[in-house]
Amino acid sequence: MKVLHIITSLNDGGAEALLYRMCKYDKSNSHIVISLMSKQKYGLMLTEVGVDVYTLNFLNRRASIAGFYKLYQLIKQIKPDVIQTWLDHADFIGGIVGRLAGVKNIVWGVHHVELIKGESKPLTILVSKINSFLSHFIPHKIIYCAEESRKAQEKIGYKKLKGVVVLNGYDAEGFTQDSALERKLRNELSISEDTFLIGHVGRYDPQKDVGNLIEALALLHKRQFKFSAVIIGTDLDTNNLDLVRMVDKNGLNEFVHLLGRRNDINDVMNGIDLFVLSSLSEAFPNVLNEAMLCGTPCVTTNVGDAADIVSDTGWVVPSRNSKLLADAISQASKEKQLNNTCWLDKKDACRQRVINNFSLEKMVKNYHKVWAGGKK
Repeated sequence: MKVLHIITSLNDGGAEALLYRMCKYDKSNSHIVISLMSKQKYGLMLTEVGVDVYTLNFLNRRASIAGFYKLYQLIKQIKPDVIQTWLDHADFIGGIVGRLAGVKNIVWGVHHVELIKGESKPLTILVSKINSFLSHFIPHKIIYCAEESRKAQEKIGYKKLKGVVVLNGYDAEGFTQDSALERKLRNELSISEDTFLIGHVGRYDPQKDVGNLIEALALLHKRQFKFSAVIIGTDLDTNNLDLVRMVDKNGLNEFVHLLGRRNDINDVMNGIDLFVLSSLSEAFPNVLNEAMLCGTPCVTTNVGDAADIVSDTGWVVPSRNSKLLADAISQASKEKQLNNTCWLDKKDACRQRVINNFSLEKMVKNYHKVWAGGKK
């Protein structure tokens, strides 16, 4: 089957990483990718594994007439058996142009739960509302990456009979649990072995709510809790003056390391004691699974399907509650100190949970079923 993927961008992000994993792993189908923007991080990685990547370079996601026509021409030229779109703007543009080009087997991909006014971009909220109407006519099926995502979209009008939940899948070999890596990050940052090391990987975005994490760390500092923390991801560095001021205001300069984007996430996840997700909104947080595959227990806010991901291997707290987030981090630290054997068992259980429940093989098979169902 020839599968054409149309995605908003190929920069850092959960959906972008998922698309990359699928194209790299799935050898039974032919995959072609069109980005409405440029190649960016995952476009280059896809090219390296032999996937054809086309770019439309829409400026600030504003589709031009030329861009629409180029997309139309590419679809007619490729003649895909199925078009799989990713994210709201690509669902909208790829869906409409795909239909105009004569493709009936169009599958949308939705990778968020709710879009929050004041937190999400107004244009994205508008596009999602338009898509709720178009969902009755354009896609053959709609794939949601989480049950909570499906519920949220159907609540605002997405066609119920078209919704299918396909949980994200992960390659266990891509993230390893390796005790030899535990010292690498600590040596780099001169953090002692007995210091409880907290980690956060994401990007600077209102829905990731890094401020919630900073406030929780400030509470721990006031309680004289001994820790260090690493905050990693796009714009989570010392060039982000708002973030620097937030850390400085709470007296955390000595304890919080703003490391920005890194390419050694496997090493990072092995090096930290605890991963913390402080988000306001998520669907199916990839980063929890990545941490758990490295044997790292997680504290997470109760967003999307996060509670189902960590289950009894971690701690779940309400979003926007820095006190309870701090309490959970403290509880995790105490558990590690009181019984190291139980902590090691928990680390093993984290990795095994992802392997047993969220395998890449299972996810790809489920996508295949949806694609095949719409093929004429």
